[in-house]
Amino acid sequence: MSTDITQQISQSVAHTLQLIGEDPTREGLLKTPLRVAKALQDLTRGYKEDASAVLLSARFKEDYNQMVLVKDIPFYSLCEHHVLPFYGKAHVAYIPDGYITGLSKIARVVDIFSHRLQVQERLTTQIKECIQQALHPLGVMVVIEAKHMCMQMRGVAKSDCITTTSDFCGAFNQAKTREEFLSLIRSKA
Repeated sequence: MSTDITQQISQSVAHTLQLIGEDPTREGLLKTPLRVAKALQDLTRGYKEDASAVLLSARFKEDYNQMVLVKDIPFYSLCEHHVLPFYGKAHVAYIPDGYITGLSKIARVVDIFSHRLQVQERLTTQIKECIQQALHPLGVMVVIEAKHMCMQMRGVAKSDCITTTSDFCGAFNQAKTREEFLSLIRSKA
């Protein structure tokens, strides 16, 4: 982001510090507004990236039509309701229909959508829809398991809760295919 935007965010953070009763000019907080501005821009960098373009940049013709699964993709995101982190693992599978993509590109798609203000449900669906639209596979399935700091640090303060969301289409509408996916993500190998 531009220096002007960084400066505007920094000024807003300094003002917020004053509103909560802090002195943004004290030694320990002097650089905090700028640090927060830079961190916020990094944590929301996904708005500037095109996930479909990432997939298409490594799209290859391949006669393979079995499940491709990338599991345990770590991610960090910010809850749009409280701007607090939620984090966990994404498991993403697709069944190619003439085209595959680079495996790292699947992880990049997760990264791009997670680096936006999010809710877990939308994140799950955005990943699925992006892969479906870019690659036109026979099916896509996404499962996300996450811990939400908004639930752990405030409100009900339940630290051991894990939220699981899933979305699927195409061949994954068949129970047998979904079961294979779930079996694979449970395996330790």
